[in-house]
Amino acid sequence: MEVQETRVQTDRVLTIPNVLSMARLVGVPLFLWLILRPVFGGPNSDGWALLVLMLSGVSDYLDGKLARRWNQISSLGRLLDPAADRLYIVSTLIGLTWREILPIWLTAALFARELMLLVMVGILRRHGYPPPQVNFLGKAATFNLMYAFPLLLLSDGTGWLSSLAEVFGWAFAGWGTTLYWWAGILYVVQVRRLVKADTAAD
Repeated sequence: MEVQETRVQTDRVLTIPNVLSMARLVGVPLFLWLILRPVFGGPNSDGWALLVLMLSGVSDYLDGKLARRWNQISSLGRLLDPAADRLYIVSTLIGLTWREILPIWLTAALFARELMLLVMVGILRRHGYPPPQVNFLGKAATFNLMYAFPLLLLSDGTGWLSSLAEVFGWAFAGWGTTLYWWAGILYVVQVRRLVKADTAAD
């Protein structure tokens, strides 16, 4: 994460990038329901859950690319895109932990990072700064986690494909968690510098 201003090029709400981000948000409860169906005695719907997650990843790529190409960067889009990313991560953590595919310690580590970020956003707002923009490191962390989660879901089975998915899933999860915390720590450093500069100016 980095604290920076991105030039808003439109105030329109119903742009194609924003509609894509809204569709991703709608997919969050659907994904969580699909992934938890076996827990409540329903049929296994992991294939459909994987499809929703894959479509979310495609739309995540498209909404940012189209917003820049068509000059449709908006204040709403700046809020929707990272919100959708985090909600998918949170819902996946809940689902996979509930199904005992993810260990509690990994879930706790990722939730702790999210809590830290919320605290930093609160500090920024008190000092009159806007919410942070996602930088390359943060996007790389999300990219790794969004690959890790479907692979780990796929590993909840038998056969060589599940075994292979488990190996690659944990590799992506390890890198994603490391990058997630690295981006968070850099963000804390940036916030600290801003607060220190404001205090010195006063």
